[in-house]
Amino acid sequence: MSQPLGLDDLTHAVYRFALGRPGCSPEDLFSGLGAPRDDIRRSVDRLLELSLLRPLGGTLVPAKPSLALRTLLQQRQAEIMSKQQEFADIKDAVDQLAEEYEVAQPSTSHSGWERLESQAAVLARMERLAGRATVGCMSLLPAETVEEEALLARRPLDQHMLERGLSVWNIHLESVYNDRAALGYARWLARDGGRVGTVPTLPMWLVVYDRTTALVPIDPRNPAAGAVQVSGAGFLAGLVALFERLCETMRPLDSLCGGDAQDRPTPMEKEILRLMGQGLTDDAVRKKLGVGLRTARRMIADLMERLDARSRFEAGANAVDRGWLRPCACADDRPLPSRETQPSGSATGTAGSPRIVSRA
Repeated sequence: MSQPLGLDDLTHAVYRFALGRPGCSPEDLFSGLGAPRDDIRRSVDRLLELSLLRPLGGTLVPAKPSLALRTLLQQRQAEIMSKQQEFADIKDAVDQLAEEYEVAQPSTSHSGWERLESQAAVLARMERLAGRATVGCMSLLPAETVEEEALLARRPLDQHMLERGLSVWNIHLESVYNDRAALGYARWLARDGGRVGTVPTLPMWLVVYDRTTALVPIDPRNPAAGAVQVSGAGFLAGLVALFERLCETMRPLDSLCGGDAQDRPTPMEKEILRLMGQGLTDDAVRKKLGVGLRTARRMIADLMERLDARSRFEAGANAVDRGWLRPCACADDRPLPSRETQPSGSATGTAGSPRIVSRA
């Protein structure tokens, strides 16, 4: 109990001894306590310093405990307040240095954009933008950006914004359910008040702060290449519109994602059919979806079996017949025509129809 007051066990014992024998001499302490003389002398000096003992004619007289301890408490309070003031002074100095550092940093921005050519520079900029945010942020997170190390760096930034009452929206690929670290991060964010959803494919990595500043990748296929910070109104209008369009089609995290009673395709399966209709290889499809090659091939094979198709062309035609795909006037994205309009034995389709031949 005496430790918080700065009294060790021996000093406490010396004081109790003196209370029981007012006017005791140092020799009485040496013989009565049985501790080393130098240790007892240090304890006596400490008690004299705290005014718990006072010398009187070669003896030691203890001060009245209630008054002495109150004085000691006041001394400790003064010390604590002094340390608090010291901490406040240090904090002010740190804040001032941080502000000076921000001002002193060389600016490489040009007409609303700035190139950040390393992952360290991108993270430092995310920390700055998250710290200054007043509304919140929204992010698109493809598979290549949700490695465990990257998520550990993002988590304290998201948590700080949530604690300040800001909004945090993240959209992941549906393949996030296959990644334990990414799924754990997404579920943590959803539990703590963030908004999290999934879509079958994402065009690129993107983070937008306060709808006024965005970070986009220099090379969408290589996150390590760095990012570009953009702040022009024209840039942001397009990026925010892209995010909001994806929000309209995203599924909330951990919502039911199976087909309905009529075995309708899931959004990911529709996306696979669309990508197949564009002539993408299995490897290109799996990269778009953020899944492994074996997983992509299994999903494609399952779709072809459900569509009772022996080729990708037939799968596309059957999908149109069943209403799984809607006709589109865009040549590159046009779903396959129905079997009734396709010449018998054709492998490539009519002009403008998507290529559907199997590729590995």
